[in-house]
Formats: sequence, C-alpha cells, structure tokens
Amino acid sequence: DHIGGNQELIDRFPQIKVYGGAEDRGRIPGQQVFLQAGDRVSFANRTAEVFFLPGHTKAHIAYYFPPSNPSEIGELFCGDTLFAGGCGRLKEGTPAQMLASLGQLRNLPDNTRVWCAHEYTLNNLQFALSVDGDNPDLQQRFAEVKKARSRSQPTIPSSIGLEKSTNPFLRWDFPNIQLAANTSDPVQTFARLRGMKDQF
Repeated sequence: DHIGGNQELIDRFPQIKVYGGAEDRGRIPGQQVFLQAGDRVSFANRTAEVFFLPGHTKAHIAYYFPPSNPSEIGELFCGDTLFAGGCGRLKEGTPAQMLASLGQLRNLPDNTRVWCAHEYTLNNLQFALSVDGDNPDLQQRFAEVKKARSRSQPTIPSSIGLEKSTNPFLRWDFPNIQLAANTSDPVQTFARLRGMKDQF
C-alpha cells in the first residue's frame, strides 16, 4: 500500500529516486537506492539516520532526523513499525524482531516527533484502554483523540514521550501490561498483545 504508485511516479518524474532497504532488493518497483542500518541520507537541509526495523516486513527501515541545533527537535518517519497508540502487524517478521525494532525507537529522545504511515490512532487507543485502562495519561489522550477525530483533525505527529506513556506496545516491561498478557517475558508479552490487537 506504500509502493503501488512508484513506477507511475518515475515515469512522470524521471529525475526522482526510490529509496528502500537493501534487503528489499528486487521487491520494490523502481528501487534505485539500497539502504542499511546506520546509512545517512540528506533531504533538503537535514540528514537522516537509517534505522533497520524488521518485524512488519523483513526489511522495514525508518528515517530519524536528529536535531542539528538546540532549537530543533528530532523527527522520526517510521512507516508501519510504530503507530500512534499502536504498532504494525507482523506480516513477515517475528515478535522478537518487532520488539527489538520498537526498542530502538523507544530509546529516542522523548520530544522526537513521530510521523507514522496511517491514521489508526483512535482504534489503537481503544485497544490500549482494554489492556491499560487505569492509565490516566492514556485516558486523557483517548479523550483528546476522540475529540480531534470527531472534527476530522489529524492525530499525527505524535511523540516518543507520549507513546512511551500511552502505547502498550512500548510498555511490554510494565507490570500491568504483563498482567494483561499473563506473562512476564517481554517477547511473549509483546506477542500476546499483538495477537489480542489482531482480534480486536
């Protein structure tokens, strides 16, 4: 759902380049640049670090633009790995891979803005309340998102700090989340949460 228009865009604008993960070689139409973890890519006047985030797909990548001066904040473009209030389905990866990928993102500065690929926030927070309903930060966020969506306002970008306090998929080591998943093992906690969300 993210690459269906690649060839048409290349045909119309032949000067553009298609970037993707190195391990996606041969799978992304028109891909010309093959990126790995730690690569750096410049866009306009800022440079992004490439994160390798398998889980949703086998070669998922993200772009992190760290702040270049004190007046800036970091920007994370994370595709379908991390969503506002949720995370992507495991289409090609394992729970352990996705947990490790989300762990990389959880370690970013709290004020990093999160630009995810879909507006799923309201549904994600409804699920979050089913496993973390006593969380006051989550209750407040749900009320704000519900109001915003009723006015057709976007809920993106989010922030790493907000996700850490309200997104159950970044809270696999919290006792109340482990209780909801009926396990204290981080990978099993994540896997069971993801399974519960798939059926929600």
